[in-house]
Amino acid sequence: MSELPTGVERRPFEGRERLATRGSPVYGEPTDGEWRAWDPRRSKLGAMLELGMETGLAGGPNETVLYLGAASGTTVSHVADFAGPTYAVEFAPRPARDLLEVAESRSRLFPLLADARFPERYAHVVEADLDAVIQDVATRGQARVALENGRFLADDGRLILAVKARSEDVTAEPSTVFDAVLDDLEEGYEVLDTERLDGFHADHLGVVARPR
Repeated sequence: MSELPTGVERRPFEGRERLATRGSPVYGEPTDGEWRAWDPRRSKLGAMLELGMETGLAGGPNETVLYLGAASGTTVSHVADFAGPTYAVEFAPRPARDLLEVAESRSRLFPLLADARFPERYAHVVEADLDAVIQDVATRGQARVALENGRFLADDGRLILAVKARSEDVTAEPSTVFDAVLDDLEEGYEVLDTERLDGFHADHLGVVARPR
């Protein structure tokens, strides 16, 4: 198993050990004092950590993160619990309202109502040389989204990507879709690790990469 980021621990909940972060609960997850369980079946990043992928996330208040596809805040709330400034991009107004509520108790979480396909629209807000871009968007052209948002990453930063095969092409075999996305990523990234997330999320591939 790879080392977990600082601020993420394995702790007992309801008789079994689970990933956990310190923070106020968001989605009905079990809690134990200030700790809350991180459900890998509701979080692609949680699944990647559960599977032992080396994400490159270090944790701590100085780690800077751009999260693409924040939805209502399930995963990005955990990220903001253990990392530093966390910019959360969400396009749909309804989940964005939930995200705003999540951010009320997290001073390091900055919600942005924006489309991750057009990073120039939030480039004036998001700082440069980020430590990580975490991407979980349901759209065609997921590799292009990652490439366009690579402008924010430091040279030694990490892209942590959950590829949704059915969002790219509902008719194609997932393995074919994954190969095509990985080929496209090579335009701007070196892929360091991949892992199918099927035990937690059907037809998803976890990818860790760094800028070329």
